[in-house]
Amino acid sequence: MLRIVCPHCGPRAQVEFVFDRALDAILPLDASPAEAVSRLYARDNPRGWSWELWRHTAGCGAWLKLHRHSVTHEIDAVQTIGDLA
Repeated sequence: MLRIVCPHCGPRAQVEFVFDRALDAILPLDASPAEAVSRLYARDNPRGWSWELWRHTAGCGAWLKLHRHSVTHEIDAVQTIGDLA
């Protein structure tokens, strides 16, 4: 289980959060259907560090940007996105 440090609530268990997506999977508004399929369903899943979007649903409701290692699950950065819900 991950231990995520919410900037507003402090350290919390992963069960309080919901994973939304890896940030490299976000599509531009002008993406073609072929590009959308490629980025959402056929993208690489490399090992290593990536930025992810999470929401603290059982806490303050904030959207968080986490920098997490996909093998070790180490989290080395957490940033708030936008205002509190």
